[in-house]
Amino acid sequence: MKLSTSHNRYGCILGGRVHATNHEDTIDWVLGRAGRGESGYVCFATVHMIVEAYDYSEFKDVINGAGLVTPDGMPLVWALRLLGLREARRVSGPDLSPKICKAAAARGIKVGFYGGTPEVLDKVVTRMKAIFPEIRIVYACSPPFRALSQEEDEQIVQDIMRSGAQVLFVGLGCPKQENWMRDHTDRIPAIMLGVGAMFNFVGGVIKRAPVWMQTLGLEWVHRIVTEPQRLWKRYLTTNPRFVMLFTIQLLRFGRFP
Repeated sequence: MKLSTSHNRYGCILGGRVHATNHEDTIDWVLGRAGRGESGYVCFATVHMIVEAYDYSEFKDVINGAGLVTPDGMPLVWALRLLGLREARRVSGPDLSPKICKAAAARGIKVGFYGGTPEVLDKVVTRMKAIFPEIRIVYACSPPFRALSQEEDEQIVQDIMRSGAQVLFVGLGCPKQENWMRDHTDRIPAIMLGVGAMFNFVGGVIKRAPVWMQTLGLEWVHRIVTEPQRLWKRYLTTNPRFVMLFTIQLLRFGRFP
């Protein structure tokens, strides 16, 4: 699937495709396809995701199989611009999700939520309904953290199909949510969005970094401070590797690898 607007270009960052898009075009892409009953998925790419894709070819195939991959973080925006895609803008899952809900409510598009703990999921649904009274939330499920049996998975697929959800927000964490969306493409007639920490942000479990830190590409510092045990190793090893590997890419291939 390709972008239907002028923002249809993408850059290859360490072998992973990342589109130079913006909020408006992404919303149109998602809701246009959702309204037509199409199946597909969107990845919101972070430095961690791109390095994971670089390290594991199977995961790279998952990312490159997405209909749309947006730069969720300023480092990837800067990387795209260094590749000559000056129009690139940051499109993160937490920022885009409320805008998708607002536009879906206005267009009568049915939405669903899959992921999070039962308590967090309830807060997400409650808050979205409070902010957007016209929103049509037809499905909400907090799956167990363990692997599902084939029967359990099929039941979830059937429940989503019966609900009529056309847009499905998936919050299982990277890379679990990306693999799940890939495995359920063509099984679920909805556009799936791998929104990761959006559930925890909206549910009030985790506080987002100040806007100035996000703009300067320092959101990872805030995440380490708030979740040090879980995230310190990811960021302090992944970020330097990304800088090194992308520098090598630029030196070897120039602006357009």
